[in-house]
Amino acid sequence: MKKQPLTLITASISLFIILLFSVVACNKNVPDDGVNKAPFYNLDVTLLPGTAKTDFGEHAAGFLKFRQDPDTARIVSLDTWVFNLLPNHSYSLQRAVDPIASADCTSIAWLTLGLGLVPQTINTDAKGNGHEDLFRDLTAVARGTQFRIHFQIIDASTGGTVLTSDCFQFTVR
Repeated sequence: MKKQPLTLITASISLFIILLFSVVACNKNVPDDGVNKAPFYNLDVTLLPGTAKTDFGEHAAGFLKFRQDPDTARIVSLDTWVFNLLPNHSYSLQRAVDPIASADCTSIAWLTLGLGLVPQTINTDAKGNGHEDLFRDLTAVARGTQFRIHFQIIDASTGGTVLTSDCFQFTVR
């Protein structure tokens, strides 16, 4: 049996220790962008039918990714998806807000959202699924202003409510 030189043994031990510290020191937490957490700049919103069974089936749903970039423009992106609704049909996203002093979302002053101030429909495909990248400009609202907000998806031709969300708190970034 051949003896290994002391420098090779020392180098091997040093490499092992470096690798061990690298693995232990790594941050294993999944990054969290503050979604649905104070100060409530970003929200993930689920939209569901008001009743368990709808004309579209029991699996109708929607999702809204509400994001405020930390920029001076104060643009909120509203990436909106709908699933299992009427095929080849148009829907609209609406929001209503209440002052933060309110304990719940009671406002029915609905505003149709879209591309800035221009309302934009969400069109479904042959399977009843649709997606639209919408946005809203909040530069007229002071930074730090807080609201309670809720959303709904309506049928663009009849105006009937199809999907609704829970009440959320948000802060203008």
